Amino acid sequence: MTAITPPATTRPGRLEQMSTRIAFFIAGIGIAAWAPLVPYAKARAGLDDGTLGLLLLSLGGGSILAMPIAGVLASRFGIRRVASVGILLICAALPLLATVSSAALLVGVLFMFGAGLGTVDSTVNVQAVIVERASGRTMMSGFHGLFSLGGIVGAAGVSALLGLGMSPLGAVGVVIAVVLLALFKAVPHLLPYGSERSGPAFAVPHGVVLLIGCLCFVVFLAEGAVLDWSAVFLTAERNIDTAYAGLGYAAFALTMTVGRLTGDAIVRTLGATKVIVLGGLTAAVGLALVTLAPAWEVTLLGFALVGVGCSNIVPVLYTAVGKQKVMPEHIAVPAITTLGYAGILAGPAVIGFIAHGSSLSFAFGVIALLLVVVAASGRVLKT
Repeated sequence: MTAITPPATTRPGRLEQMSTRIAFFIAGIGIAAWAPLVPYAKARAGLDDGTLGLLLLSLGGGSILAMPIAGVLASRFGIRRVASVGILLICAALPLLATVSSAALLVGVLFMFGAGLGTVDSTVNVQAVIVERASGRTMMSGFHGLFSLGGIVGAAGVSALLGLGMSPLGAVGVVIAVVLLALFKAVPHLLPYGSERSGPAFAVPHGVVLLIGCLCFVVFLAEGAVLDWSAVFLTAERNIDTAYAGLGYAAFALTMTVGRLTGDAIVRTLGATKVIVLGGLTAAVGLALVTLAPAWEVTLLGFALVGVGCSNIVPVLYTAVGKQKVMPEHIAVPAITTLGYAGILAGPAVIGFIAHGSSLSFAFGVIALLLVVVAASGRVLKT
């Protein structure tokens, strides 16, 4: 079977841009809806923290396995079909995540859920690259901003429904209804083709694609560190009450979302190189404040600065991978997406390993140094 190619007479326009934003919003809601369900799943299955951590690896494994496969399938069958399958997988997995009480079954359901998330993330980023290139304008930060906004809506919405006394199954039922309605709106203008297919179906990232992937890994590593360790840091190192420990991630998520929603204008004003350089340095300064300032209020400011700095680096890197000629797009985009996910998955373990040998402050300091390397790499990417 030959790959589906774009018709010579058509170019993605406003409707395709709208569907791309909706697809990113769906991806954000999908992954965030799971977070409030974790304690319920843990209690139903009778899991301890260590066992739960191992089970969650199956979610990441499903995502990482699905991403490169989805890129290849999208180039053969089109983004519309492959992304829709991924979204439907998410919708099928959520009710099971809300009801399954067996650890063995949770492994399989989490793998399916991760595969759906990985499929959607991979394909919508391919569409974003194609649509942005066709528009001739900077749009990637706005696309990723809808993912962040979806994450806030998904996590806050499910938490609110659970707080009002709705069952986990009822809460995910509402999420599924919203996702299917959004899919109905988006699917007519998801691209019926993918990136033009050339070269092998799979390849090890190399050249500038490998560099971009490594930079994505570091930025996502920083995001994963804030997600998983900010609350622990605030309680253990800054003696903040447990009830307010989530403020660190909230500050990060808020500035990340605002930064991305306004990011297209920022990128057009500053240029991609300055966004990477200034973003990396801002995030590094933020983590330096987190580790060095004794006041918890300054620590929150530090986490907020990490969100500001990281917000537009990854969107700029996705734009860059759409311009490179070293590797075919249908391989390169899933490759850097996979490396980014690896950063999020590795983040908790890396931070924990370093903190065990020294301290949590030192672990954050190491990531701050890596973000300085990201900033320095902005000059390299310019060439």
